[in-house]
Amino acid sequence: MIENRKSDHVSIASEKDVMAHYNYWDDIYLIHNAMPEINYDNISTETYFYRRNLKYPIIIESMTGGFPQAKVINENIAKVASELQIGMGVGSQRVLLKNRELMDTFSVIRDYDIPLRIANIGAPQLIEQHHEKAVNDDELSFIMNTLDAHFLDIHFNFLQEVVQPEGDKRASGIEMRLKDICSKFPVIAKETGAGIDFDIALRLKRAGVMAIDVSGVSGTSFAAVEHYRAKEINDKIRERLGLTYWDWGIPSPYSVIRTKGLGVKIISSGGIRNGLDVARSLVIGADLVGMAGHVLKYAKEGYKPLLDEMQSIVEELKAAMFLTGSKSVDSLKNKKYIVIGRLRDWLEQK
Repeated sequence: MIENRKSDHVSIASEKDVMAHYNYWDDIYLIHNAMPEINYDNISTETYFYRRNLKYPIIIESMTGGFPQAKVINENIAKVASELQIGMGVGSQRVLLKNRELMDTFSVIRDYDIPLRIANIGAPQLIEQHHEKAVNDDELSFIMNTLDAHFLDIHFNFLQEVVQPEGDKRASGIEMRLKDICSKFPVIAKETGAGIDFDIALRLKRAGVMAIDVSGVSGTSFAAVEHYRAKEINDKIRERLGLTYWDWGIPSPYSVIRTKGLGVKIISSGGIRNGLDVARSLVIGADLVGMAGHVLKYAKEGYKPLLDEMQSIVEELKAAMFLTGSKSVDSLKNKKYIVIGRLRDWLEQK
């Protein structure tokens, strides 16, 4: 059942080591400003995302929904997102189309003043899969209305699907359906840990998406998550696939650098751990920064642990702004940076 799979994902992602073996954000260094000429208290972290005003350029991204504990997790996130005036997404709402009794595990976020609410459906569900029809426009409207959402995340998770025992592996026709959906809904195209390169970003732009969430290698590996799920049911082939493809994909910062400047908003995610990573993301070209795996354990623990962690992260962001002489988010985006290590190797490839 989908509900069981969602519960498995949350448990494994928060309790097992499912991180990529290399975090490419550590290869980016910001240039210290010994004489910043600004006052710390005057720093503004506010930003706009298509007329949505956020106090900080951060989204707590799509993680869960669709099983009983998910309501508690999403409510903890919603409280913090409202408190800090940052964005929030939910996990795939596909389950709602089968069981509407689970609606409150998602719709709880409507009870809070969140400036940017993001609904979610998987790209595989845009077309017919084995034993499952494609989602239609009425169903997309339903999941949007469930959250009173400002945007619809369409997540591209084919690495996960190919490892997942019950994965959906039909992809032909998705691009055409995406174009149709983008003509009717405000869409964010989101990867789920394997990154997006320039050519794909260009195709997504031409399809009409309003933003691209690159979600590349550095954070949670869903191949690793599915490796553990396969291991639990003694599926040796899927267990091995998860190991083989644990680190498959494009580094998160590489995706940001290569896709910026296309005329669509870029959301940086995948391996974001702290406010310095948020600052690095903005300096290299992101418009917003998404966090998921790092904050999941705090969201499970409760509202206060999550709030404490997010307050630390935004304070780290302000520290990076102060130490680079950046009075605003726009100013930070114009700062210089240095790239070393494996990320430099990626960027030097033609």
